[in-house]
Amino acid sequence: MASEPQQHSDPQQALELQPQGVRVVIAPDSFKGTATATEVAEEIAAGWHEVRPGDELVLLPMADGGEGTVEAFAAAVPAAVRHTVQVSGPDDELVDTDWLLLPDGTAVVELASASGITLLDPLRPHDAHTHGFGEVIAHALDAGAERVLVGLGGSSSTDGGAGMLSALGARLLTHDGAPIASGARGLDTLDTLDLRDVRALPPRGVAILSDVTNPLRGLSGAAAVFGPQKGATVPDIAVLDAALGRLVEAARSSAARGELGALDASAVDRLAEEPGSGAAGGTGFGLLLWGATMAAGSVAVGEAIGLPAATASADVVITGEGRYDAQSAAGKVPSYVVNLAPDGAQNLLVAGMIADDPSGLFDDAVSLVELAGSVEAALAGPLEYARRAGAELARRHSAAG
Repeated sequence: MASEPQQHSDPQQALELQPQGVRVVIAPDSFKGTATATEVAEEIAAGWHEVRPGDELVLLPMADGGEGTVEAFAAAVPAAVRHTVQVSGPDDELVDTDWLLLPDGTAVVELASASGITLLDPLRPHDAHTHGFGEVIAHALDAGAERVLVGLGGSSSTDGGAGMLSALGARLLTHDGAPIASGARGLDTLDTLDLRDVRALPPRGVAILSDVTNPLRGLSGAAAVFGPQKGATVPDIAVLDAALGRLVEAARSSAARGELGALDASAVDRLAEEPGSGAAGGTGFGLLLWGATMAAGSVAVGEAIGLPAATASADVVITGEGRYDAQSAAGKVPSYVVNLAPDGAQNLLVAGMIADDPSGLFDDAVSLVELAGSVEAALAGPLEYARRAGAELARRHSAAG
């Protein structure tokens, strides 16, 4: 019987061991909506071990601020305290979501599990909202968090963070002084955005974990780039972009009246153009209005789980995500992980679907769709095909070696 694969979640412990064969670091992102990063890593490892049982396998599931961010930090920081709270989902149905309190007083919150796209069926491009995400942040503040890391990604809405701000005490009102409706639809009637009663930032601030660099509006903005993923048609995209424009205009007017604290109208315009303001349907912009700052999601998670140290002596580095496309090379998990690999290491990719040529970054790549023969088959059995992908890459590595 083959021995069990050597799997280490502690990179320091792994570095102290003498590897048999080669040292393989497996650090994928989640395959959003189909498999967690931990599940994908375990199946790739199992497939690789079937072909090369003597190799040392180091599993470090990754995240970039989206789905799986809380789990990545939980695995990396065993002393973290998990809190489960019930909040309003993106369609107003109650959902349970988790956040973490790290030993240093930092809270880790992710949008995907409170206001994410996987919580909706059918999708609601005009009406989905981020109120529940704001409720989770409020819970963390109530628990005494001194700093908050907010993971953006996997969002269902294009409300510019309006729901989140409302949950934190902001007043978003129509011309008649009534609260606006939820979602992007409500932004059409927005007249006043008053942040004077919004919750104060924690002592060490709020950092936005996101690898999205899109601005709020325009051809590369939240509606145009991410709207279709959330069910928006071509005509819908124009409506959603205009709604975000209304949010900016209301913020500018409110700033002129002193309702946005120290922000003036020119500052509002700058924030709307800042890289990442379009993240999560414009929730990045809402957080920036509150006073949060941008941080690279993959870098923050990678440092927390010890990925740079783990990859320093790797012979093979395997990463992946659900869909590899042109955005993947612009700071998402695969590009971050591959850039950590030492010279001479084999850089390998496992993706649900490969929509852009990965050869510029990777020595070899396998997609689940390629192995399964169709998108439908891959979606029906992602873990089975992730295991097959690990085995296929191991066979190719053996042949090349």
